Amino acid sequence: MQGADALQALDPGGLEILDCSTDEFALRLRSINHTLKRSLTDQRVFAGIGNAYSDEILLHAKLSPFKMSSKLTDEEVGRLLTSCQTVVVEWVELLRAKAKGKFPTKVTAFHDEMAAHGKYRQPCSVCGSPIHRIVYAENEANYCASCQTDGRLLADRSLSRLLKANWPKRVEDLE
Repeated sequence: MQGADALQALDPGGLEILDCSTDEFALRLRSINHTLKRSLTDQRVFAGIGNAYSDEILLHAKLSPFKMSSKLTDEEVGRLLTSCQTVVVEWVELLRAKAKGKFPTKVTAFHDEMAAHGKYRQPCSVCGSPIHRIVYAENEANYCASCQTDGRLLADRSLSRLLKANWPKRVEDLE
């Protein structure tokens, strides 16, 4: 195999979000029953969205990372697609500007300009509430409880098991 054929063989088949319709996006999203975080980062479902950009997209869309993909309303699906497209285009433009036409020498998932990813305990750029984090496997989900989960704190498996009844349920419980 040579060139384009070799690259095609490596393609996991994810839908290109910049080139899809709302109907295609909705069909792909609802055909699986995973969390939004997992759905967005699975390259077999959607192409090119990784852990960092999924945090940014979900904050922009004001959707919980752990909402189930099959349970989204039509309005939420439309909002999520718009956020996917907006965030990806913004980041492509920003990273191209930073590279100044050269090949990037420092590739990282953490950027000062990010609103959620890597911002644990820092204020949300939208509402000022602290960004929260759930660590699982090799990944983490960064989210704003005020913007994305109606003030509900999502349970971190290890911490919530350790703290049990003392685990805070809402942002107000932290104060």
